[in-house]
Amino acid sequence: MKKLLFTGAHGFLGNNILPLLEQAYEVDTLGLSQEDDYPVNLAQEVPVLPTSYDMVLHAAGEVYPDPRTDAEKQRFYEVNYQGTVNLCKALERGGGTQALVFISTVAVYGCDDGKLIAEDHPLEGKTPYGESKIMAEKYLTQWCLQHGVVLGILRPSLIVGQHARGSLGAMVRGVRKGFYVNIGGGNARKSMLMAADIVRLLPALAQKGGVYNVCDSCHPSFAQLSASVARQLGKRRPLSIPYWMAWCLARLGDMAGRRAPINSYRLMKMTHSLTFSNEKARRELGWEPLDVLTNYQLQDE
Repeated sequence: MKKLLFTGAHGFLGNNILPLLEQAYEVDTLGLSQEDDYPVNLAQEVPVLPTSYDMVLHAAGEVYPDPRTDAEKQRFYEVNYQGTVNLCKALERGGGTQALVFISTVAVYGCDDGKLIAEDHPLEGKTPYGESKIMAEKYLTQWCLQHGVVLGILRPSLIVGQHARGSLGAMVRGVRKGFYVNIGGGNARKSMLMAADIVRLLPALAQKGGVYNVCDSCHPSFAQLSASVARQLGKRRPLSIPYWMAWCLARLGDMAGRRAPINSYRLMKMTHSLTFSNEKARRELGWEPLDVLTNYQLQDE
């Protein structure tokens, strides 16, 4: 069984895929939890890795949704960039690895809307999250080339799994409590990825390497996804309110502060379609993604 080092194993993605990884690999974990094999803060220190690995899956990262302070913004660069540098230094000093897979993000493109955006789109991400991931991608590209390591970069869209965060988590909580509504019919579409597809991609990616957008081919609308969530929770199908009403509520939310359930930024996210092309990954890696609407099954959360 091949040996795999997994960073970020106890975050959202890790909690969803670690059991699957352990069925296919001999897994060591590295992260902030005392449950990790290497309990290390990568942002601040270079760990000691006494053995070599067939593959490293580097998923540790900062995904703070809405940084406001300079300290919150700086945290992205410390974790996403410096943490990557420190991981590579540890691999240099230890036994190394044959392949490294980096979980990046579609935020590197800096797009708020668009249709089937492909990997050749300019990297124009200006948020601390997007910028820090761009910096990490560039560093890894040079480091892996220098050290003869196969590099795979995955740029997932919204990752779907149990105990979801971000907009999907907010949708699930809202539907469960009965106050979630769609806006303007909920017709905006978003690319999404079942967390399990990360594991399904690893064998081919470790052999071939490359940079890939990864998402399902459905690109579900808010109306489709919220209807699926409501059906699973035994709730009524969410209602839809007109855009003008949501706009008024968003302006009030702008004045209320970051705890408001809706503001102008969130309104834009809910009413603009943003989809990415998975054609390259499907063609080059022989991968067919899991359909989110079919495979997302809520458990007790």
